[in-house]
Amino acid sequence: MKKLLFSLGFLISFSTICQAQTAKPLRHFMQQTPSPEEAIPYGNNPKAGKYVQAGDAKIYYEVYGEGEPFVVLHGGLLGSTYEMHQFIDSLSKRYQVIAISTWGHGKSELGKAPLSVKQKAGDILAVVNAVTSDSVNILGFSDGGFGGYMFAALYPERVKKMIAIGAGEQTPELRRMEFNALELFQLDPAFMEQQLGLMPEPDRLMELGNQIADFYNSTSISKDLFEKIQCPVLIIAGENDRNAALETILSGYRMIPDSQLGIIPNAGHGVFLENFPAVWFSIVPFLRN
Repeated sequence: MKKLLFSLGFLISFSTICQAQTAKPLRHFMQQTPSPEEAIPYGNNPKAGKYVQAGDAKIYYEVYGEGEPFVVLHGGLLGSTYEMHQFIDSLSKRYQVIAISTWGHGKSELGKAPLSVKQKAGDILAVVNAVTSDSVNILGFSDGGFGGYMFAALYPERVKKMIAIGAGEQTPELRRMEFNALELFQLDPAFMEQQLGLMPEPDRLMELGNQIADFYNSTSISKDLFEKIQCPVLIIAGENDRNAALETILSGYRMIPDSQLGIIPNAGHGVFLENFPAVWFSIVPFLRN
């Protein structure tokens, strides 16, 4: 425990230095090759970034392109807006992309209220209302997929179509989630330092991780929520996803009234980072129909 506290304290004390290093190029968690120097710093782009007040937290978002509004939601805990860069690049050619840094992630604040289904959906609603009065399309990965499900269930009139990647049925019995900050720093110190540099309150990293763990250890995202979703939903997952096992993906697919399914062979949880062409090939006809 002393080693953990020392490691976190050391990194947090240098968060101001890290902030200067996060301008560009950014990276996503466990990225194997450097980002191009000319890559747009999604999640830390002052040219496109804005804030909206959602409850007791300011939520950061960026807007790209023109056309029908399309919300993009990254993964949880280790997720970042930058990990969604291929989607933002592709969608912004035809849509107005609204890329949200979710509660406590990137430049968004971590409020005082506990993490909840309504809070997640409320954050999305606050951003959507700040940008448009129209209904939107949603693409969410992992935790972003769950956030999209919640938003579509609570505000069905605001969603046209939804794409969920690596997010199926979730119940506390499926797995026990625990937050281990030291292990994450050991896996990818450059990414974790980058994220600390972006966070408005880096000293609350442990609080964020524990809140997310508590949320998934106590929350069900299952039939009661899925049956309220009225829009068409495309669920995509990697065949070898260890975070969202194939059985949970199939359960979600069967519970959502108007759903389609795409399983990408030989891919894991970050299926779009492993094989973006296959994922995009599945998405295009869904959006056109």
